[in-house]
Amino acid sequence: MDPPPLPEEDGARPGSKMALRRYLVKALHRLQKGPGYTYRELLVWYCNNTNTHGPKRIIREGPKKKFAWFLLTLLFASLVVWQWGILVNAYLSYNVTASLAIGFKSITFPAVTICSASPYKYSLVKNRLKDLDGLIHAALERLLPSGPQNETAPPLANASRKLNMALWRQIPLVVIAESPGADPVVTDILGARSGPLPTPSPAADAEAPTYKLAIKLCSQNGTECEYRNFTSAVQAVSEWYVLQSTSVLSQMSMKEKISAGYQSRDIILACLYGARPCNVKNFTRLFHPDHGNCYIFNWGIKEKPLISSNPGAEFGLKLILDINQTDYLPFLTSTAGARLMLHDQKSFPFLKDEGIFAMAGTETSIGVMVDELQRLEYPYNDCTVNGSDIGVENLYENYLALQMEMKSCSNCTLEEAGQRSAEKSQLKTTYSIQACLRSCFQKQMVDTCHCGHSAFPLPDGAKYCNNNGYPDWAYCYSSLRGSLSSRQFCIESCKETCNNTQYKMTISMADWPSEASEDWIFRILSYERNKSETITLNKSGIIKLNIYFQEYNYRTISEAATTTIVWLLSNLGGQFGFWMGGSVLCLIEFGEIIIDFLWITILNLIGWCRGPRRAKAPPAAPDALPTVAQRVEAHTNRAFQGDEPAAGYPEAGSVCEPGTPPPNYDSLRVSAPDVGDLDSDGEGSLSDQKMA
Repeated sequence: MDPPPLPEEDGARPGSKMALRRYLVKALHRLQKGPGYTYRELLVWYCNNTNTHGPKRIIREGPKKKFAWFLLTLLFASLVVWQWGILVNAYLSYNVTASLAIGFKSITFPAVTICSASPYKYSLVKNRLKDLDGLIHAALERLLPSGPQNETAPPLANASRKLNMALWRQIPLVVIAESPGADPVVTDILGARSGPLPTPSPAADAEAPTYKLAIKLCSQNGTECEYRNFTSAVQAVSEWYVLQSTSVLSQMSMKEKISAGYQSRDIILACLYGARPCNVKNFTRLFHPDHGNCYIFNWGIKEKPLISSNPGAEFGLKLILDINQTDYLPFLTSTAGARLMLHDQKSFPFLKDEGIFAMAGTETSIGVMVDELQRLEYPYNDCTVNGSDIGVENLYENYLALQMEMKSCSNCTLEEAGQRSAEKSQLKTTYSIQACLRSCFQKQMVDTCHCGHSAFPLPDGAKYCNNNGYPDWAYCYSSLRGSLSSRQFCIESCKETCNNTQYKMTISMADWPSEASEDWIFRILSYERNKSETITLNKSGIIKLNIYFQEYNYRTISEAATTTIVWLLSNLGGQFGFWMGGSVLCLIEFGEIIIDFLWITILNLIGWCRGPRRAKAPPAAPDALPTVAQRVEAHTNRAFQGDEPAAGYPEAGSVCEPGTPPPNYDSLRVSAPDVGDLDSDGEGSLSDQKMA
């Protein structure tokens, strides 16, 4: 058992409570008493005791100087307030200054993304696109007549039976004839009743109609339609094929898409970084929605980034690529070459915006210079550090991990693969404004069209658009892409990153290989790839790349705040000291007098509110006489208000209390006698005593 508590410990707790109660009661009485002086007395006291020079002269000088000093003090106080307003406004504007620093050190080699211009091999997706290719071939035959007999030939009724006209009717190509003063005439190219297509008249004929090729996009079962006009049939045919192929290819699984693209052994023939050889194992595969299989060197996802310690082409990355443009998709890809991009580690490559092309049959040398941008955060700039404060979900963050899960688990659904990929934090990509803008558009696409575009990653629970499940998707996508309000919403929702690295490139090209050396180079490369003694490569598909740091002078552009809190306080104090001769203590004194003013005002308001209530209160029997301490306090401090006296009892000082008057102390004061009147014994004479 615990020993019983000591008696002192039992008594300490009630004693402390009583002491606290007495302290609170005393503090309440002090608050009720107030400062003990009026407004005038408070103002006079402040002017006499403040460290500011002007108010002292107002009190101590004569009438004329008092008025002059009052005007000067008021003028300089106004100047101080005006200058303070300017300084505070300058501080709240959050201006920045940019500084440029040039350094020399070992630099992290950038991540290099390499893709083929064609996302798929035509030989591997030809069966999926055969209906679409048949339609486009028939449309081109109608657009490009081969002879004069075509003008009177009947519509392609027999050929239409072999074509997938259901696919055509979802997004048809039409010819619009516009004549002056007449309504436009719309003709379906492969329509059953279209007849022969109109032929354009010579340009000199001003009255002749003009013809435009357009894509017809409809929704609500054809009740609402719009036409997208193009100035050239090349643009119209390419855009139509992109829309139709998006619907067809979006139904492929991720594993099928990766298998149909260019593999690393097909596109990368040789690799050398500095003096060390490299191979396909040093590249990370990423399926890009626009370019198919892309391969990223030094991405930093699975390995540490490489450091380059010397400038020059000898210490950079050297690659030999084969794009094999003979297997390109003929109507989807019209550009031949390799698409490449330099970017930061762990950042997603957006090659459509920032990528460059390397032409086939050339040696392309790319000299790199580095610019590091360091911006200040909010409120100086509307930027973000890692995208965590952005309201738009970054759909590209787990894109790489999602691809790996979808490829490894063929039976997994998109939701299951998404849950597994979210757990792999090492495969996540960083935030960028391009990722935010595309994620925002995809979210709007899902909310508006109820499906997502295959060029962007999908949010949870969404599916890709196609003509079978979502017949109105093309009309909805076209309207949303052309909407200014939707683009403005995404621009306002996304922010730039505060810190990023820009790679400035100097590009030079030359023919490679030369005519004198192409035979032995192609022979060796062909044998190394497939052990073939015959040459399987040609100049239309071979590319050589040299990527290196042009110099090691990297530039850092950093921002610094123009106005800081130290700058603000020093300038505020300088202005106050210059115009008023004051300091921080003067401001504290001024704050003290403001508090006292408010205190007196509150007590006066309380007394004014309680005055009528006291007058209406009925008289009560006298309770008790005031104590001696209360009377002494009331005599020395006229502002003292003790405990409220009982109603009907006369206040102190109103009447005299009966009793014996105080004695006259002067009559009892003893006066010192003269020394000469005393005798030798120290007593006065008898005559003096009698006179006394």
